[in-house]
Amino acid sequence: MRTPINALTKTRRLDGARRWSAVPLRLIVGCGFIAHGYAKVVNGPVHFAASLHGLGVPAPHAMAWTTIAVEFVGGLAVLLGAWIPVVSVPLAAILLVAAITVHRPYGFNSIKLVAVTEAGPQFGPPGYETDLLYLAALATLVLGGSGPLRLDERLARQP
Repeated sequence: MRTPINALTKTRRLDGARRWSAVPLRLIVGCGFIAHGYAKVVNGPVHFAASLHGLGVPAPHAMAWTTIAVEFVGGLAVLLGAWIPVVSVPLAAILLVAAITVHRPYGFNSIKLVAVTEAGPQFGPPGYETDLLYLAALATLVLGGSGPLRLDERLARQP
């Protein structure tokens, strides 16, 4: 005969699982920012600076490199669970600027099927949906904590 699991045991198991819920969020958000920074380097920071210039951003070359650095360093910090409340501020600023200046004219949806051709589906420019998802993820990590296996925790334990 099976022994019934009491409510306290279920609660403890659930709390243990909840503790880990921020880790996959950290991994995808951190890797996402790193990938965006890397793409800007691979495509050429000069091209990104030209885009910023077209948007009317002052000092576009300096802002291009600043954005790339924030995405790389901020993404790595989120991935490792280090200083998330601090790095979330410049990352959120980048997301807000992108959402308002680049993605807002294309509406909410991040995927816009324009046509299906013999070569496959053709997509239009993305809307601001993904920017909002990243902002929500950063807010969740700041307000709810970044979970176990974080660098902050390890650094705090050192004498």
